[in-house]
Amino acid sequence: MPEAGGAPAWQKATLESALTRLEADGLLRHRRTVSVQGAGPACVVDGEPLLNFCSNDYLGLAHHPRVVEALAEGARRHGAGSGASHLVTGHHPEHTRLEEALAAYTHREAALLFSTGYMANLAVAQVLAVRGGQVLSDRLNHASLIDAARLCEADVVRYAHGDAAAAGEALAKRAGPALLLTDGVFSMDGDVAPVAALATACHAREAWLAVDDAHGLGVVGATGRGAIEAAGLLHEPDAVPVLIGTLGKAFGTAGAFIAGRRELIELFVQRARTYIYTTALPPALATATCAALEVAQAEPERRAHLQRLVARFRAEAEGLGLGGRLLASATPIQPLLLGTPEAAVAASRALQAQGLLVGAIRPPTVPAGTARLRVTFSAAHTEADLDRLLDALRSVARSLPDLAA
Repeated sequence: MPEAGGAPAWQKATLESALTRLEADGLLRHRRTVSVQGAGPACVVDGEPLLNFCSNDYLGLAHHPRVVEALAEGARRHGAGSGASHLVTGHHPEHTRLEEALAAYTHREAALLFSTGYMANLAVAQVLAVRGGQVLSDRLNHASLIDAARLCEADVVRYAHGDAAAAGEALAKRAGPALLLTDGVFSMDGDVAPVAALATACHAREAWLAVDDAHGLGVVGATGRGAIEAAGLLHEPDAVPVLIGTLGKAFGTAGAFIAGRRELIELFVQRARTYIYTTALPPALATATCAALEVAQAEPERRAHLQRLVARFRAEAEGLGLGGRLLASATPIQPLLLGTPEAAVAASRALQAQGLLVGAIRPPTVPAGTARLRVTFSAAHTEADLDRLLDALRSVARSLPDLAA
């Protein structure tokens, strides 16, 4: 029996040992309590006012008055929750309205809502990967795609990051059912997958291609339709038969979806365990997301402003001597490589001391030796906000040799 008032000694020792190892390796994570101040990037973190440069709210829609009012009105009309899964009593007309809007936005026949992007990605592998078949996964895929591949019953091959030729070679080595999983925009590097080349490789092999465009939809491409639009495949739905997107990034709300042919979506309704066995999103969230989609399309100046901020940041970071640390990304995700977890944490703390919130990203989120600052931009940032960031980076670069090297 456990000692009164405490865990058994072996449990306590096991847990303390694991946490001590994480701390010694510079990998112990700490939650922050963050509240937002108005519609801009200002926030309060554990009581400290900071300017946020690590949010994924790329279009600044999370606090857009129209989106906020749609959420409030949706809650007043439809309640705070759905009450059940979609296949019991949880599917609401607002869910249908949003699915139809997402299908139209992505130029697909149909779309299916999921509670999270993680659940959508698990569903793709669970339904489309066949026992004895093959799953190919980019080495820098998001954790949810990695876990999706691990949990399915197919054989998993991880190909070199962004290398469509390597993916094609792996596909050609064996026959049978195959599924290729890739991010559209890679969340930690900010680069865009070679979607067109991957589509060609998958077509030649009759393999499924699934693109998780969580960080591309809303911001990448001529009209913000993401990595598929940037690849010139927006109007070719069979080139990328499975499109996954999230709603909690550029669209500012929460949840996710899969879009594709109507028969494909119906198969997910019938077989996707992460869809069947979970409570549906609150209808009010669907109402708010419909509003966010409308704003994103009606206000293209948001995306244009975001692109100007990114371009100016990259140009001036070069002038600060940081070009060698800056990864090749034209997206709102701008990583500065520092190498060690200690250097990344020190730089993040130095920026926080100047009033800026910039995330330090460490293994296992990124490969060993590539710890970094992950700077992200939002349409809610102003040119003055960018000035503050550049001034702070100039100061930090002087005080931290690892950053300026």
